[in-house]
Amino acid sequence: MTMSVSFAVGVLAVLMLLHAAYQTIQYRALLKITEDEFTGPPFEVLVELVLVMILSLFAGLTVQGNFRSILPDADENRVVSLPSNMNFMIFNHRGRAFPTETGLKLK
Repeated sequence: MTMSVSFAVGVLAVLMLLHAAYQTIQYRALLKITEDEFTGPPFEVLVELVLVMILSLFAGLTVQGNFRSILPDADENRVVSLPSNMNFMIFNHRGRAFPTETGLKLK
């Protein structure tokens, strides 16, 4: 599948989730008018939420970004230059509170 189809499925899942929320709000308003007690959302909303979960899982697994190289000698991973203003490099931080030598020896 192409990325645009998967993205459209994800947008459809979000719209269906909003519809399920709106439908539940309307159902609760109807229960207030009829003075019934709210025991849970209607079955149609639960089915819609399960469908939303499946569609969003599908969209999340199929919409991927561009892969980047993790090889250490790749051109994309090279540091081209250091920042021009070194005044903003701060080494005085909370890590100073931890002891540098723990006294533990490896066997």
